[in-house]
Amino acid sequence: MKKLLRSQKLRLDRWLSTTAASRIPNFQGVGNRRTLKQQSPLLLAVSVAALTSVIGHRFYHEPQLTIGTIAPETIKAPDSAQAPDPIATADAREKALRDAISVYMVNSSLTASIQAELDAYLADIQKFRESAGKFPYASTRILSPAVQHFLRQQNTAEFQALLKQVNATTPASTPRLRAQAAITALRRYREKEKDRAQWSKLMQQITQSQQNYQAALGDVPPRLQGFSSQALLAFTEPEWAMAKKRLRTALKRILTQGIPPGLPVAVMQQAATVQVENYPARVQSLGLKLLPLVLKPNLSIDPRGNLRQRERIAEQIPTTFVPIRKDEIIVKAGDPISQSDFAVLEHFGLSRRGINWLGLIGTLAAVSGGIAVFLVVQRRCRPDFGRRDYLLVLILSASASLLIWTTGLTYTSLPAVGLLMGSFYGPVLGATVVMILSGLIPLGLSSGFMELGAIAAGSLIASLVVRQRRSREEIALLGVIVAITQGITLFVLMTVSGAPVYSILGLSLIQGLVGLGWTIVALGVSPFIEHVFDLVTPIRLAELANPNRPLLKRLSKEAPGTFQHTMFVATLAEAGASALGCNVELVRTGTLYHDIGKMHDPQFFIENQRDTTNKHDLLNDPWQSAEIIKKHVSEGLVMARKCRLPAAVQAFIPEHQGTMVIAFFHHQAQQQTAANPDLDPVQESDFRYPGPIPQSRETGIVMLADSCEAALRSLKDATPDLALKTINKIFKARWQDNQLVESHLTRDELNVLAEVFVEVWLQFHHKRIPYPTATIPPK
Repeated sequence: MKKLLRSQKLRLDRWLSTTAASRIPNFQGVGNRRTLKQQSPLLLAVSVAALTSVIGHRFYHEPQLTIGTIAPETIKAPDSAQAPDPIATADAREKALRDAISVYMVNSSLTASIQAELDAYLADIQKFRESAGKFPYASTRILSPAVQHFLRQQNTAEFQALLKQVNATTPASTPRLRAQAAITALRRYREKEKDRAQWSKLMQQITQSQQNYQAALGDVPPRLQGFSSQALLAFTEPEWAMAKKRLRTALKRILTQGIPPGLPVAVMQQAATVQVENYPARVQSLGLKLLPLVLKPNLSIDPRGNLRQRERIAEQIPTTFVPIRKDEIIVKAGDPISQSDFAVLEHFGLSRRGINWLGLIGTLAAVSGGIAVFLVVQRRCRPDFGRRDYLLVLILSASASLLIWTTGLTYTSLPAVGLLMGSFYGPVLGATVVMILSGLIPLGLSSGFMELGAIAAGSLIASLVVRQRRSREEIALLGVIVAITQGITLFVLMTVSGAPVYSILGLSLIQGLVGLGWTIVALGVSPFIEHVFDLVTPIRLAELANPNRPLLKRLSKEAPGTFQHTMFVATLAEAGASALGCNVELVRTGTLYHDIGKMHDPQFFIENQRDTTNKHDLLNDPWQSAEIIKKHVSEGLVMARKCRLPAAVQAFIPEHQGTMVIAFFHHQAQQQTAANPDLDPVQESDFRYPGPIPQSRETGIVMLADSCEAALRSLKDATPDLALKTINKIFKARWQDNQLVESHLTRDELNVLAEVFVEVWLQFHHKRIPYPTATIPPK
């Protein structure tokens, strides 16, 4: 098969190389591209002026006598006044806010996690105690819990030695206090209990308990390695139940009071000591060991509480005033203007506000450079830009800066701009616009650069990722990613700068919500922008390709043969577009609508004729038949415009036929003319489609797929060799007819398409096992 494809490819290459230069005007071979549209100088000038005006707005009314500048002359106060100093007031409030104590609240999830960790420890201890057997293992009326615990700690040799002293009349040595208590208790029971079976039963209980005890000590859970195993096993069951309850109570009291972040470990240990100091010794010892292991901060900053506290602090800090008397010198000539001097100058309107021409010229130069960078990238990535595209980019770019001017930096639409640009024109152009605006916007700012950095990070993510999304729901999820990116970026930048935590969290939350809000706005306005500016996005193409769209449902019902033809052409075209790296979504959608015009009279097209009657035979007029066939192009365009299909999709309706000759009726007309000399000579133009010929690789692929579909479908038992020859023959005919001149398809790409079409044909016409005919049994 591969050898066959290579041989056919060489034949097609030889034919194309000998015919291309002679038959196609201005043929340039590989890399032939349509001439780029020239940008309108007027639109370029408007773009520079508009962006300069909105980005450099702060230069329109800028004081010439500002802080740090040298006073050109001595300036006196025209009147006595108390001049407010907003900068000093803001500094005083900021200092008060830095010194303020953060407001915390109990975090229920952290509290529950700490309590769950204590329960896990207690469960491990319970399991460890159960592995050592029941305790007490004998009646406490016979042996006290302390004696029973002492006895089960003894190994076999120690217990036998202790029994000898129980049986001896005179002790061999003075035993320890606990041993003496055990010996005394055992002697008393032996003397009191006359039934030797009861004594033997007690000995068995003690021996079994000793074995369980030693086994438990050999298998201590890893989390309990730092605890005293003997102390954990010394609790009786009632004592252990009481210990668990009291430890939970102590922890609850500590957590109710709250543990703030950063609290020293020593302070937490002291809190645990205070809570267990009145408990029994065993419980107190266990609590001092266990509670510090589980104690962790369970307080988190309360954003609302901190916001209310900030508001109260801001209200309590009075406005700073600079007192000045009439004719008092504000600043002497040659002295630098201080902050208080500037406050007084502003109060009396003596700061000489006006247009900062130097700043505006610098902004103009920066904007011009940014536009130049955009044009360079755009010509490389999207050379098919039209005036409407440039206008949309200008509107989106200006909106980001205009909103900063009117509402402040926080609410700039840069995230929406990045998302829309990436969706409409791809990630490269989207990211380029975001980075250019992120570099230009600071020219009009005097502060807020960290906030701008967070907004730029979220916008960049939106522009780079949105093109990969194929549904509105996925873009909504992208909004959450943008919000998280903006919030985290602002938090990190402000943390590095040393800002107080209580203010960081609130601002980060607001920043994230604003990013999410702009994503929702972009999602809402995107369909309107697509219609107004006639744009196609992967999401819009996917929506148009839905077979439940009204026009496609009509096609499947009114022209079912055409619909089946369309589906096979779509399969061929999609495979070809994917192999050549073209816009697969556009090819799929354009192919589905390329023959909708046949619905104007489906029975005039052979694929929809279910009986043997052909309406063209009844007409017996090839000229009229040709007009009916050509009408499916004009009627298709009418239907497409009525349904408001994008121009990129509408282009497939006329371009898939180009200016090809309707060969069957052209030949029929020639036959009739030859038989009847009275008829006028046949004009080939009467039998050609109106065009235009394919203007893009996508429509060129659909033309070739549409031409090959009927021929391939008719090949039932043909070999791949015959299929490839048939395809190459069709390709030659289209090339000779100059139908692919403006499609940008190259010779190598035609070879690839031929191979892909054969592969798709083989998939549709795979062999099947012949099934035996079922016999009907006689009745």
